[in-house]
Amino acid sequence: MSKRHSQKYKIDRRLGENIWGRPKSPVNVRSHGPGQHGMRRKSKLSDFGLQLRAKQKLKGYYGNITEKSFKRLYTEAVRQRGDTGEILIGLLESRLDAIVYRAKFVATVFAARQFVNHGHVLVNGKRVNIASYQCKPGDVVEIREKSKQLAFVLEASQLAERDVPDYVETDHAKMSAKYLSIPTLADVPYPVQMEPNLVVEFYSR
Repeated sequence: MSKRHSQKYKIDRRLGENIWGRPKSPVNVRSHGPGQHGMRRKSKLSDFGLQLRAKQKLKGYYGNITEKSFKRLYTEAVRQRGDTGEILIGLLESRLDAIVYRAKFVATVFAARQFVNHGHVLVNGKRVNIASYQCKPGDVVEIREKSKQLAFVLEASQLAERDVPDYVETDHAKMSAKYLSIPTLADVPYPVQMEPNLVVEFYSR
């Protein structure tokens, strides 16, 4: 399990955007960055700066995954035929922790990673404790019987701040979800604009 070195809301403040769309985000109150110099006027970003910011935002959204893991997904996206940016989004959304988050089994993507790592999740009836596990369309993701009544799981399913997307079919009564299809950028309900094309430009330098 990779260690998250910064608090998740510091990611919001550093980027100046509420990237998860959460009501408790400090950006809802203070849009400036953290620290004593956070309120200074922002200078115009260079092309490199825009590309780096796009990468940081996308990485941060998926639980601030490590650079090594993110670069590995990018390399896989390049290897496949088609639009690299769209393929990258599909690979990120196919991660097991992302599907657990999309299905509203937990409240945050950080909780989803920990939930999977602690062995609470089954894929096609088999226990999987690797958050980065790549699911395929048709895979059934469910919560282990012993974990279905955990308070934070029951609370997460009732959250009104986000909906389950069309590419994940969820049955909260059984605490199971089916991954129907690999989504495109337009299918993913990001609260903020994501720019995978800039991420591709960043790595293509």
